[in-house]
Amino acid sequence: MNDSLVRQMRVLVLGEGAASGPWTQWFDEHARVARVRSLDEALQALSDQSFDLVVSSAEDFSFLPESMLAEQAGYTPIGADQGVWVVGADGATAWSNAYAERLPASLRQRIFQSCMEVLTDETCTAPLRCDLDTEDGKTFEVAITPLADPGGCGAAAAAVIRDATQARRFKRQLDAIDKAGRELLRLDADQIARLDMQERLSLLEQKIIRYTHDLLHFDNFTVFAIDRKTNKLELVLASGMPSEVKAIDLFAYAEGNGISGYVAATGHSYICPDVTQDPRYIRGLSNARSSLTVPLHVNDQIVGVFNVESVRVNGFTEEDRQFAQLFGRNIAIALHVLELLVSERHTTTGRMGKDIMAEVTGPLNDVLTELETLVEDYLGIDDLRHRLRKLSEHVVAVRDTLKQATSPGLGLLTPRTPRATRIDPLLKDKRVLIVDDEDMIRETVRDVLAGYGCRVDIAADGDEALGLIARHAYDLVLSDIKLPTKNGYEIFAATKAANPKTPVMLMTGFGYDPNHAIVRANREGLTAVLFKPFKVDQLLGEIRTAIRSNPAS
Repeated sequence: MNDSLVRQMRVLVLGEGAASGPWTQWFDEHARVARVRSLDEALQALSDQSFDLVVSSAEDFSFLPESMLAEQAGYTPIGADQGVWVVGADGATAWSNAYAERLPASLRQRIFQSCMEVLTDETCTAPLRCDLDTEDGKTFEVAITPLADPGGCGAAAAAVIRDATQARRFKRQLDAIDKAGRELLRLDADQIARLDMQERLSLLEQKIIRYTHDLLHFDNFTVFAIDRKTNKLELVLASGMPSEVKAIDLFAYAEGNGISGYVAATGHSYICPDVTQDPRYIRGLSNARSSLTVPLHVNDQIVGVFNVESVRVNGFTEEDRQFAQLFGRNIAIALHVLELLVSERHTTTGRMGKDIMAEVTGPLNDVLTELETLVEDYLGIDDLRHRLRKLSEHVVAVRDTLKQATSPGLGLLTPRTPRATRIDPLLKDKRVLIVDDEDMIRETVRDVLAGYGCRVDIAADGDEALGLIARHAYDLVLSDIKLPTKNGYEIFAATKAANPKTPVMLMTGFGYDPNHAIVRANREGLTAVLFKPFKVDQLLGEIRTAIRSNPAS
């Protein structure tokens, strides 16, 4: 019965590769076979006739649209790595290939039961698809197609089995990375609302490290961001890497800047299977044997690189590269969102200031001109001239106030802050360096601290600050993080190199630090961060705490 069942089956064989395979040779002897050489011929044959099975080599089948097969005849594609099992209505095996015969007995039993359910269900006309898990953790996709009763020889069910373990694992990993990406981008949503900016940056760092470890199982990695002004790769964070990586200067150039520089310049991912054989590799992890480096993309722009190292030769696969690149996009977006907020806030404030001044300054100047004309017209009427002069002074005050209000320095510490005249014994004769490129901030902080007895030096840029740090011993250094020529981390590092005990405080008027000075310095003993605008009491409180905690400075 089974042999006659198979003999009634109509089989379509596509391509030269399939024609010489063991399956098609068997079908030649036991079934009715039609052969076609091209995809067009196959589609025409499927349109003209009814077939029970389509057989093709993997290469040829890749060009045969599965959806079209399903629409036309309900066929299930069969590849070389798939099992085929045909079960008759009497429960006997009509035919099975070697792959199907090697399946575990428990799995074969479940497939057999599903085939019998299809055979006994008269309403089942379409393929039944299901996933079956085995005790050893594998997952198999099974598609069972009811075959028509060929020539009155009895119905049958054809099961196609494929090992989907890797595909399922890949999908679960993608889903986990997608979820992690959403978590990274929730930085300004839930708990973030009650954190200051330094805590937000620290939380971002913790999340990236946790997800990289838990999802990708990478323990030794660095994240670099590209400084667009200098093309330098600035270290954002490092996990499991030696402190020496901070001292390596890398730039986004294809040659002479290691693998990270190459990836940042070209945008191409890079797997280094053996670091001892790759001239581009620059030593990071002391016992590293292989590395994986992917670009961080936001839209079409490369904003940094994600570099991972392993103590094993050939420690990374193509799958690792794909996952790292996907997760890298989430890292890039999380960092870039913060940077965009800064850019938007800064440029919006500046644009508003220019718009306001453009709208108001002209009319105010016209009023001043008119007042001066009236003063000249009313010679001899001193009382009126005096009142007109007062009006002019008020208009000038309004104009200057608007100018201050729309300048980038608004709200930090203004000259209107009351000056202290009482000497503080804790601060008396303490030598303090103030570094900021905004005149008003630099001079205002100097005046406040001088009023409490400090000896204050000021610097307008990073180079000037480094010169003063090299020449003088300071009890405290207070620096902005965004400076001409240098950044806040470089000021911090120079101060600690001169005297590790010297307290350093950083100031920022932004929600994000493009050079990541706060995150980096915070790991190395940063005393405090002041987020502008801040009040005099807050400034003095932080300085007193710093001085008090280091009485020998």
